[in-house]
Amino acid sequence: MAHAQPERITKLFQVQYPIIQAGMIWASGWRLASAVSNAGGLGMLGAGSMYPDVLKEQIRKCKAATNKPFAVNLPLLYPSINEHIETILQEKIPIVFTSAGNPKTYTGVLKEAGIKVVHVVSSSRFALKAQEAGCDAVVAEGFEAGGHNGREETTSFVLIPAVTAAVSIPVIAAGGIATGRQMKAAIILGASGVQIGSRFVASEEASCHPDFKNAVVNAGEGDTMLMLKELTPVRLLKNPFYNQVQQAEAQCVGKEKLADLLGRGRAKKGMFEGDLIEGELEIGQVSTLIDRVLPAADIVQQIWQEYNAL
Repeated sequence: MAHAQPERITKLFQVQYPIIQAGMIWASGWRLASAVSNAGGLGMLGAGSMYPDVLKEQIRKCKAATNKPFAVNLPLLYPSINEHIETILQEKIPIVFTSAGNPKTYTGVLKEAGIKVVHVVSSSRFALKAQEAGCDAVVAEGFEAGGHNGREETTSFVLIPAVTAAVSIPVIAAGGIATGRQMKAAIILGASGVQIGSRFVASEEASCHPDFKNAVVNAGEGDTMLMLKELTPVRLLKNPFYNQVQQAEAQCVGKEKLADLLGRGRAKKGMFEGDLIEGELEIGQVSTLIDRVLPAADIVQQIWQEYNAL
């Protein structure tokens, strides 16, 4: 398959391996991003949970910790998006991954500054829009993924070949990938690289709370569910807060009451502060295959070695 060429991704990002660490909120600070980049992958700062001054500080710390390329993940619905764009331009970030919004809005501005732009999509239709907007690559993120997710509920095994058939730009597979075997499957299905989130949550360098990391390690099959489809779909680890959401949705309370229940800072409470009762715990289905917290470099090497052994 013409698409499945990992060198398209390694050349595009100037990295050793086509392994990208996802820019997850409350987990993807400078320690994780620099560790993944130093290990030969592409590390990424998750700007979605950062105030503008925090992003600036994180970028500078990441630059001090690695001389390799790293990226910033930018959810386009973020309230201070213009300040984040300004910081990215000032700090000369080489690669930006955009998500949750229309890629047309900022791709041109970023490309003019010589920045490589990648957009996260959940369907072939959105992948085509990203290609038309001038994106250099797309991330095809399947239903299995943690955090915010597409409403279509298309699994990675269906989405990856559908998107690779629809676009000519490189496709990065995401959702349900934590091992070299899964990476191999994604490449065979037409992807040129993989973006991995949940496996890097359970890393020593991830900025999320140790109690959340342990909850991920202890998760089994069926312990996550895609919820809040009335607002923005998000995959959650089952806990007492999840139970509240489930009850509210079963009673068809409507968007306003769901938004009230969610409130502000619920994800920070769960993932960053370690409140496993009242917090929102975002993680992918692949958490069932994660059995211990490891250094990020070991994770990169294990995935790459297993991939090559196949």
